[in-house]
Amino acid sequence: MAASLVAGIVLGLSAGFSPGPFLTLVISHSLAHGAREGVKVALAPLITDVPIVLLSILVLARLAGFHLLLGGITFAGGLFLAYLAYESFKITGFDLDTPCSKPQSLRRGVLVNFLNPHPYLFWLTVGSPIIIKGWAVSPFNAAGFLAGFYGCLVGSKVLVAVSVGRSRHFFTGKPYVYVMRILGVLLSVFALLLFWEALEFLGVLNFKT
Repeated sequence: MAASLVAGIVLGLSAGFSPGPFLTLVISHSLAHGAREGVKVALAPLITDVPIVLLSILVLARLAGFHLLLGGITFAGGLFLAYLAYESFKITGFDLDTPCSKPQSLRRGVLVNFLNPHPYLFWLTVGSPIIIKGWAVSPFNAAGFLAGFYGCLVGSKVLVAVSVGRSRHFFTGKPYVYVMRILGVLLSVFALLLFWEALEFLGVLNFKT
């Protein structure tokens, strides 16, 4: 369970702090209407991700016997994490000059996250395979991953909302860059692990006799 929890924490923090349309919406609502509205936006994944996660798990569970296809999906997950790592290394700060908008924070957050392709890509290629593999060992592994992922995903965005409401300096200075660099290294490690697992699915690495 510890490995699943750690994976969920790292991936959740990376998704939570990485720049994108959803984080921009959290920041813009925090700046325009206060931290409370930003927190409402941050809670949106708890609503939008439920059908995405369930559908991804259902699809991949039905493909359990198709090792070549699962190998391709796992390899795509490695590429996706490698891309996220690359984006983390490129970050030099975050633009806080975001346009203001009217409240309806939770509604806007749900809409933006539901239309964002990243959750679909993540759960189909990375998240769901981890849950399925963990569940095969113990349901607690799957639960640990979900708890770590959503605790850090939502928690980091709530932290962003509260921090922006009080001070902008963290996101425009070096601490934010250093955090993203560290997350980039950890994402690179997970990408390599997925590449290795993909090669096992494809039969390239098979040490069993």
